[in-house]
Amino acid sequence: MEEDFLVEMDYAGLTARLKRLSDAFVYSTKEFYKSVDLDIEPNWHMVFLILQKNEQMTVMEIAEALQLSHPAIVKLINKMKKRGYIKSEKDPEDFRKYQLSLSDKALKKLPEIETYWEAGNEAVAQIMNHNREILKQLEILEQNIAEADFKQRTQQILKTNKP
Repeated sequence: MEEDFLVEMDYAGLTARLKRLSDAFVYSTKEFYKSVDLDIEPNWHMVFLILQKNEQMTVMEIAEALQLSHPAIVKLINKMKKRGYIKSEKDPEDFRKYQLSLSDKALKKLPEIETYWEAGNEAVAQIMNHNREILKQLEILEQNIAEADFKQRTQQILKTNKP
């Protein structure tokens, strides 16, 4: 096997390795969707599922539930709306908000899409050798970052180590 400098970097290579893995999954998933003539994007999966579960939500509710930024969710939702997978209606109690839900097109295509997602989940399980340990480690990372992120920890280390 070739040497991998990111592995050699140890902790310093973590974010680049996570990005590399993420890119590999995203690009491969896009290629798969294209091969089966499916006009969705990989990161829409979570929005489909959360709206399927909750039926209607606002952008802010989706952002909070997924722990992603409001602008990132707006961008995602706008793409999904453009392709006809999301419908939005003004919230009757607060006209500044829009209630989002899956469109008729989305609901009609969902059984087909779910078949692909199920196969995709099995493919990921195979890639991971059916080992869930990385999922547990990611949860620990997420909890630790929520308690104190990189910036906070680095500043504290520098403050503590000052001569």
